[in-house]
Amino acid sequence: MSLTLRPYKSSDAAVITSWLKSEYLMRQWCADRYERYPVTPEDMNAYHKWYIDRQHSRALTMTDGDGVVGYITLRTPMDNPTEQRLGFVIVDDSKRGLGLGKSLVSMAIKYAFEELGATKVSLGVFDNNPSAIHCYEAAGFHRVSLPETENYECLGETWNCIEMELCKGAMNVS
Repeated sequence: MSLTLRPYKSSDAAVITSWLKSEYLMRQWCADRYERYPVTPEDMNAYHKWYIDRQHSRALTMTDGDGVVGYITLRTPMDNPTEQRLGFVIVDDSKRGLGLGKSLVSMAIKYAFEELGATKVSLGVFDNNPSAIHCYEAAGFHRVSLPETENYECLGETWNCIEMELCKGAMNVS
């Protein structure tokens, strides 16, 4: 399987939004960034038009030669131009367990370091998403302690975030 990472296209939205099989999974993916479930392709493209500027934020799609199999965003936090922050990480739910998540994250890390000149890549993940945490750890991320835990109100519960990061040179990105 030949995986490539390319800029997101509006035509990708129908495939990506089809992977969000429940509101719970959708909230794990985006927290409160979309107002309602289900997220439609139109919602996703409107979000992109508003928030993805291709300078401080980028949306990338992973393909396998047959079609779209993953999606991820990178953004530069306002206070640190040498950092890239991963977000909205998702892979085709029918192809889970094939290492696509680790491949997607590893490709995004490589892009952040080599193409964008980042020295650190960070992310936040909900503590109720063990498969995502395992994926990020397998890609080389480690947990970071913050003075205060970020949390979101989702589906009537408080979901806590785990902060993770990977610094350039901490691993061999392939």
